[in-house]
Amino acid sequence: MTKPPTSTPDTGSAEDFLRLDRQLCFSLNAASRAFGAVYRNLLKDLGLTYPQYLVMLALWEHGELPVKRLGELLRLDSGTLSPLLKRLESAGLVRRERSVHDERSVLIGLTPAGTELRGRAALVPRRIAAATGFDLDEAARLRALLDRLTLALDGAALDGAPSPCD
Repeated sequence: MTKPPTSTPDTGSAEDFLRLDRQLCFSLNAASRAFGAVYRNLLKDLGLTYPQYLVMLALWEHGELPVKRLGELLRLDSGTLSPLLKRLESAGLVRRERSVHDERSVLIGLTPAGTELRGRAALVPRRIAAATGFDLDEAARLRALLDRLTLALDGAALDGAPSPCD
């Protein structure tokens, strides 16, 4: 029987780095899935999925937006965003219309029902915050670290570096 390689915390063996519990991407994915489960429960009363909630958050914050800008804010491509917008439009929460200034651009705005939903959604962030168990400072530090991580990974992707989970 062979013993697993020994390592120190700073040098670690190649095998240690291939352990599932050492993968940052796995921890982020697991946290994302856990968030998804909590959001599913909280958003069902609003009749929204998590991606639809993100669209509504962007529109509540910024008002009417071109689809392209909405996609940039949410980091979603048009193939993902278009079906979301169609479902929100069918639910009577948003309206889609061509820009009078540029017919190639489609603007997304809130309907009165979409604006009204904002009041009902106001408790969601507080309930999510409570579910994390973090105080405000911890949540702010984590968000800052995640923003820094996203920026670094975006830069690595632009440089053609392999994805950390490939």
